[in-house]
Amino acid sequence: DQIYGILALKEDDQTFLISDVSIISVISVELSKLIQVAINMSKIVAEEQRYRQLYRVTEKFHSSMNMDDVLGEIIYTLREVYPSFTYFLLLSHDNNNHSNLPIKDLEYDSENIAAMQAYVTGTSQFEDSKSEKKSVLYAPLKGKQGVYGVLQVISPNTLMFPKNEVEFITLLANTAGSALENAQLYYQSKRLITDLQLINETSHRLNSNLRLSETMNYMRDQISKSFDAQEVGFIMYTAENEVKVLPGSSKFFENEQSKSYIHYIKERINQDGEALFLGDLPIYLENRKKYHSIMAVPMVQSEDIKGFAIVMHQDAYHFSFDMFKLLQSLIHHSTLALTNSILREELEKMVVTDHLTKLFSRSYLDQKLTESLKTEHEGTFVLIDIDNFKDVNDTYGHQIGDEILVQVSNIIRSNIRVTDIGCRWGGEELAIYLPK
Repeated sequence: DQIYGILALKEDDQTFLISDVSIISVISVELSKLIQVAINMSKIVAEEQRYRQLYRVTEKFHSSMNMDDVLGEIIYTLREVYPSFTYFLLLSHDNNNHSNLPIKDLEYDSENIAAMQAYVTGTSQFEDSKSEKKSVLYAPLKGKQGVYGVLQVISPNTLMFPKNEVEFITLLANTAGSALENAQLYYQSKRLITDLQLINETSHRLNSNLRLSETMNYMRDQISKSFDAQEVGFIMYTAENEVKVLPGSSKFFENEQSKSYIHYIKERINQDGEALFLGDLPIYLENRKKYHSIMAVPMVQSEDIKGFAIVMHQDAYHFSFDMFKLLQSLIHHSTLALTNSILREELEKMVVTDHLTKLFSRSYLDQKLTESLKTEHEGTFVLIDIDNFKDVNDTYGHQIGDEILVQVSNIIRSNIRVTDIGCRWGGEELAIYLPK
């Protein structure tokens, strides 16, 4: 019941007879049938070509685990089948694409309500514009576990999207969604394996009885490399609930300007008891570097917070949430080894340190003096005795005597080199050995 056109004949010399008109009518009916067959054949051939394309692209999808390859194949196929249409890929996930693909972030705004509906409902949506004379199809890129984006197809010079094209584009979008899902799952599995290897390697290294400085340097290097961090700090709580920056932290944490960050994070962790993931920290430091992206993970042992690790970068939203989860796992598995390393060094220090004066013990001095006599050409030994110390104890009591011992010991410790050894020789006698 559709008119395809008109068969027109023109005669210059004579008029048509009635019999001629009837013949022409028969011819026009037969021509109509021929055109109908031709149109049907054309549709079948076009449909076959499209589904051959769909078969080819499906093979290509499932032979690649590269997300950019999958996205590129979608656009290539659509341009082959519908060269007059315009296409955009609206993706919901982070995309590090570097090729020239028409990719946009899927954002909720007044212009993209139909796209968001397609993403949320998982069904195709249409947007027709009479004023702009175009029709838009939003086909969700849907896998078994979720929707990964939306394919936007713009059909120009039409008031309604051609229905016979919707099925093919929807099939292509669904196939692409499954391929994207497979590629993402493959990428996630590779990343998880890498993360587990990092945690396993770090835990193994930390449990190999490293010195505290070696442990912290190793942790700093691993975190800097794995998270592309600019600053890494390890903060421990003292018995007085003060903070102490552990050796191995970035040099930034030796500066005064780091205190505002440390104080802010300490307050937040003490208040909430949870790790912090900050994309744009609102701390304002005049004329100084400002670190926007911050991850901070408390070091918890036996349900007590012993301190926290802090990772920083100047760019806002530099760290991903996956990085945050990995850092949490890394610090969780490392905390016991870190605290054991600290306790071991504190125990070693207690063994060789006089508990009152905090100077080294006489046995430690004897050991270092013996080593120095074997390896060094010269050295100086100074023996100090506090005058009238017995009178002080008898007059003011032993507590005051102890305070004087501590005062003199502090003077010694603050006036010798790092390589020098101050020790309590015995009673009120103190000693200093100056190697070389």
